[in-house]
Amino acid sequence: MLVLIQQTSGEGLERKKLMENTILEIKNLSKSFAKNKVLDGINLTLEKGSVLGLMGENGAGKSTMMKCLFGIYAKDEGQFIFDGRQINFKSPKEALENGVAMVHQELNQCLDRSVTDNLFLGRYPTHGGIVDENKMLGEANKLFASLNMNVNPGTIMRTMSVSQRQMVEIAKAVSYNAKIIVLDEPTSSLTEREVKKLFSIVNDLKSKGVSFMYISHKMDEVFEICDAVSVLRDGKLIMTKKTKETNMNELIAAMVGRSLDNRFPPVDNVPGRDYLEVSHLTTKFDPKLEDISFTVRKGEIFGLYGLVGAGRSELLESMFGIRTIASGRLILDGRPLRFKSSKDAMDYDFALVTEERKLNGMFGKDTIKFNTVITNLPSYKQRGVLNMKLMTDAANRQIRMMRTKCVSSEELITSLSGGNQQKVIIGKWMEREPNVFLLDEPTRGIDVGAKYEIYQLIIEMAKNGKTIIVVSSEMPEILGITNRIAVMSNHRLAGIVETKNTNQEELLRLSAMYL
Repeated sequence: MLVLIQQTSGEGLERKKLMENTILEIKNLSKSFAKNKVLDGINLTLEKGSVLGLMGENGAGKSTMMKCLFGIYAKDEGQFIFDGRQINFKSPKEALENGVAMVHQELNQCLDRSVTDNLFLGRYPTHGGIVDENKMLGEANKLFASLNMNVNPGTIMRTMSVSQRQMVEIAKAVSYNAKIIVLDEPTSSLTEREVKKLFSIVNDLKSKGVSFMYISHKMDEVFEICDAVSVLRDGKLIMTKKTKETNMNELIAAMVGRSLDNRFPPVDNVPGRDYLEVSHLTTKFDPKLEDISFTVRKGEIFGLYGLVGAGRSELLESMFGIRTIASGRLILDGRPLRFKSSKDAMDYDFALVTEERKLNGMFGKDTIKFNTVITNLPSYKQRGVLNMKLMTDAANRQIRMMRTKCVSSEELITSLSGGNQQKVIIGKWMEREPNVFLLDEPTRGIDVGAKYEIYQLIIEMAKNGKTIIVVSSEMPEILGITNRIAVMSNHRLAGIVETKNTNQEELLRLSAMYL
């Protein structure tokens, strides 16, 4: 009996010690949307001064769980125990004021206002009833200096790159003196240098007792920055382990319910004759592209690599008629083209998947069906009138082909996870059966299982004779799914290499050629 009492006492001390070191405990958390159970009895703990990675396929419930914590969604069941007390935030403002901050994957900023305005939105300091701009400026400069960020607080957000705006959002989260910061795909638009800067900030804040929930599909980063990792699948918690006690294969198997022996399918397409030529293309407005020339073959997967800001997206937009070409031309199958608009490009069977799906890739206030059929409306007309059955059939066809996780095609596209939104966007272009597919970061924010499906789709399109140009910031991806790679450096073409004959060092050397 004495031994039993001692053991129980020891277990109690261990439990007390664990709770003293716990900043957040999630108990039996559940959440459903209509008939779709997104979270199913989640139990999770976050230790003080640690980074917990959250991984899982798109739609597994990662972002939904954090939005329940942050007061964006109301949970159906369960408890949040934050710093020893039960909480139930009703709004993001309440969460921020109580020490919980979240940096969302899709940035939601006032683009026509300055960095300072965005930092202090909703909490402007006042003096005598008037906004104290000097105090705001001083505190903004102090914040950026403490984070070793080179940011001008007076810069208008719209003039900044996606990566710069993302770093501002991270700084804003830090400015609330948060005890917990949730980072949802924080490096999806960051350069390698900016990723290192972010990790330096995270490690510095960890040493001061700040805790992080780190949602990411990038396994290398999870193993580098996270102390532990939890995997969700179909709304259930599958595993939680210290990162040093697991490996990439175990995580993949936990995420997708099966092992992926190879991260990339075999690139077995056979490029044919020269089909699309970009000849001495130079753009008119900043950032200016200078004298870009290359030729892509029919059925080829042609990669575009370079540092963020090198001009890759601008090149695709110029080819699609969005940006004005000052000189040079496009030649498609021997015929010179000059697109004055994206409609002109679409008429010649070009398609463009943009980098920022929320900003310019989808209609966020409409349904999956609407977003699927919007680029191809004439095909769904009968006797001059849109046929609802044809549009529904098209949406359901793409849902099946892309394996999009949703309840029905009538769901709002914003109710889907980021990766499933991307599947809808790719599906809308598949309905048009384009001959030239321009893909700007097509797997951004997509889980490892869905990425593999996208890779298979790209390779299959190339085998069917489609010409594909794909931009990617992920070195393994650009090396894993292309036939050739063009490397951009400071808005110029630094070189073109055969994928099978190159390596990461050569790509990095070329990307720095004109810096």
